[in-house]
Amino acid sequence: MNWILIALIAAGIAAVVRIYFSLQKLRGERADDWDAKMIERVRSQGVDPFRAHEVDFFFALPDTAACEAVRSMLQADEFAVDIKPVADSSAHPFSLHASKALQLAVPDMQERSRRFRELAAAHGGRYDGWAAGATRER
Repeated sequence: MNWILIALIAAGIAAVVRIYFSLQKLRGERADDWDAKMIERVRSQGVDPFRAHEVDFFFALPDTAACEAVRSMLQADEFAVDIKPVADSSAHPFSLHASKALQLAVPDMQERSRRFRELAAAHGGRYDGWAAGATRER
């Protein structure tokens, strides 16, 4: 009887762990899917994906130290960065905006989003996504 109870508990724990990791995987896929959908939307508006477009990236950060750390990393990658205080947010009272002219390739944007989610989380913040602007003439 005790062995049956132990087996049931072990099976329950295994099920919970499997569900947890499945949800984590699904969460990552949804984020990547968002990038693909954004690029598809921009392309459907007649934008040439092979030309560089001004792309804006948005972060919500908790303090000036986090802002400066993220700013220095992004500027090292040649992003233009500006920071503004957000009055109505106590958890993330600073908004960091970074921009750079980039081609809109799905794998590249998915990788940037993944990297930026990790960067924001490492500094106690949140990555809020990106938006594409006008084409940059070369």
